[in-house]
Amino acid sequence: MEELLGAILAAFAELLGELIVELIMGLITAALSRLLRLLFVSTKRIGPVLSTAMFALAGLGAGLLSAWLFPHPIVPPSSFRGLSLVISPLVTGALMGFMGRGIRRRGRRSVAIESFRYGFIFALTMALVRFVLTNGVFR
Repeated sequence: MEELLGAILAAFAELLGELIVELIMGLITAALSRLLRLLFVSTKRIGPVLSTAMFALAGLGAGLLSAWLFPHPIVPPSSFRGLSLVISPLVTGALMGFMGRGIRRRGRRSVAIESFRYGFIFALTMALVRFVLTNGVFR
């Protein structure tokens, strides 16, 4: 019973650690998106396919950066390995969407990553890169 509880707590800690890193990197990406929008004002919007590819690339870059800064898993992997690959991006996407709604409710324009879709794509790509690089998949 104690082993099961320990495994559940370890899985929760792994999920929370990944979620915090993904959310911080998502907020940094949102700030950079706002800065780019200020510097390069464009009346033309890019389509959803190109936006998805751009946020996947941003997630790839964020995953590489975070794996370079933290070369080992933030929290030791639990016996439920890979659980954070599914849940963490879903929660990060939901939080980014919630933040975007709050920004729009205040009458301001949100950036694309402040939606569930693009927040999820960013976090999923970042989680996959971190999982591959920090768990020794290619070692």
